[in-house]
Amino acid sequence: MSKTHASPGLGPEYHPLASPQLEQPHPFLARARREEPVFFSPALGSWVVTRHADISAVVADAARFSSAESITVGSATMPPEVLSVLMGGYPLVPSLVDNDPPAHTRFRGLVSKAFTGRRLTESEPFIRSLIDELIHSFKNEGRTDLFLRFAHPLSSGIIAEILGIPRTDIHRFRRWSDDLSTVLAAHGSVEHQVACARGVVDFQRYLASALEERKTAPREDLFTDIVTGGQGMAPPMSMAELVSLLMQVHFAGHETTAGLIVGAVELLLTHPDQLQALRDDPSLIAGAVEEAVRMVSPVHAMFRTALEDVEIGGVPIPKGAHIRIVYASANRDEARFHEPDRFDVRRPDIKKHLAFGQGLHFCIGAPLARLEARLALESLLRSLPGLRLVPGQKPGFLRSVTVRRHESLEVAWDVPAP
Repeated sequence: MSKTHASPGLGPEYHPLASPQLEQPHPFLARARREEPVFFSPALGSWVVTRHADISAVVADAARFSSAESITVGSATMPPEVLSVLMGGYPLVPSLVDNDPPAHTRFRGLVSKAFTGRRLTESEPFIRSLIDELIHSFKNEGRTDLFLRFAHPLSSGIIAEILGIPRTDIHRFRRWSDDLSTVLAAHGSVEHQVACARGVVDFQRYLASALEERKTAPREDLFTDIVTGGQGMAPPMSMAELVSLLMQVHFAGHETTAGLIVGAVELLLTHPDQLQALRDDPSLIAGAVEEAVRMVSPVHAMFRTALEDVEIGGVPIPKGAHIRIVYASANRDEARFHEPDRFDVRRPDIKKHLAFGQGLHFCIGAPLARLEARLALESLLRSLPGLRLVPGQKPGFLRSVTVRRHESLEVAWDVPAP
């Protein structure tokens, strides 16, 4: 796809997976909203949409904008060596996030009961106990990497419990999750992408083996629910479809929530007035989580494909074009939010954010993410007196076309004398 404008515009300057935009995406996105809200990115081979109103219109119009390839930059960008390795596993078929009705409805129905209000209520004691266990493991140290020691093991432990993954295997899933991010982003050297593709195939084989086991030895877990429900459909779901679904549920279920928790802590520790407001009035915790979701936007962006010639924000987009909808930009749009770069746990217009998507693809795990983040913040602030950021650190960020989260965040606190 080539850009037809006479001027190249902002497109050649857009490099979301490279510094400095990887670490600081918002200055460029704010400029885009002012100067060229819809532009073509040669690096991604996609049109990029940055304004709240335009993004909301796109995600609400499933008839003209398909969710196919919504989590990739397009299979055409994958090196043939990577595609060759992936052929040794199961096809990366559309399932939940990257699908359209009516197929999307079948997949959503398979996992929806795992995230009902009743299931969340049943899960809360486990979540609280895991939070306490993790904090206890480093509480007397006075300093830790909050992502590696708390946020990631918490979110991955919870989704592992829901799926039915043994906790002893969680470390493997973290590596496989990073491999999947690299393959979907088509980022890095070909050698690195090939190594990550091998990890994705290992991931698929693990999931397929677990599903086969549940066929003869069912348990009270999502693996069992999915394989039983999938077999009962007409036509029955293939193993490739079930594996792709589980890969998406696992990735979305922990990467984004870990990013939200770490991002929320960073926001609170860099805004002492808001932290004090939360300490003075703990009932503000739900608002703090919601504002953190808006500011952090763990699902940084998604993709859509134009099913016909369309216009977005007055810009003509050809049929078949790949479109990157940047939720993180929508959530900082000056036309939608008052002082959008200000972190405010009492923000009155907070419900306008798109951090969990909208419409058909509204995040099925949003209630779980909110619950995890609320319980995590409550316990961290209660258990770690004087919690603060370690000065001078430069935390890295995951290189992903859809998810943005810290790779580390060093924090310190006061340890009482023995």
